Amino acid sequence: MSDDPHLLVVDDDERLRALLQRYLSSNGYRVTAATGAVEARALMKSMEFDLLILDVMMPGESGLDLTKSVRLESKVPILMLTARGDPADRIAGLELGADDYLPKPFEPRELVLRVNSLLRRAAPPEAPPIGPVRMGTALFDPATSRLTRASRPVKLTGAEAALLQLFAVNAGRPFSRSELCKKLNVALERSIDVQVTRLRRKIEEDPKLPLYLQTVRGVGYMLVPDRA
Repeated sequence: MSDDPHLLVVDDDERLRALLQRYLSSNGYRVTAATGAVEARALMKSMEFDLLILDVMMPGESGLDLTKSVRLESKVPILMLTARGDPADRIAGLELGADDYLPKPFEPRELVLRVNSLLRRAAPPEAPPIGPVRMGTALFDPATSRLTRASRPVKLTGAEAALLQLFAVNAGRPFSRSELCKKLNVALERSIDVQVTRLRRKIEEDPKLPLYLQTVRGVGYMLVPDRA
């Protein structure tokens, strides 16, 4: 049982929190629940979690605030629960480093599928058949999902690492947004655009004029690293 993924559910709605805890536990996860950001932060200091499920709208510190602070020191996968019809919160969550979102109300089975998808993406990758990929002063190692720039470590979220690894092991091959969504189990093409924008900020000298993570007109995106 100790090898089962450990999830942290953060929601101020006691009924929903209990339902999520019961349902996720019945599907093979270890689940810890918190009523808000303060309690969640205390739990994260004493326990390791494989994935966070955060409600956006909470009294005091919101799920967006908590996501922002978590991303300063961790790349643990984050799934956000948002109110249906509120795309601004979904976009904001992705921009702050969340890996996926699920609008309320939702089917519990869909929650489990999204959790499974995020955990697969965050799992240590099998050793790819290529070595590190250089992009100017940036260097990415697909075997470890480690990115450095000017020899300094650069933090990546789980979603960013998965996307950059896919590009790295297929350098020079263009991918459409729909193909990237399918390969990475992402529901919204807009989230691919957000992750590409975030990666460009971490790789490119000028993110507005990308040399390496290029837009292929009429297709999608492609990584063009420096030649060895």
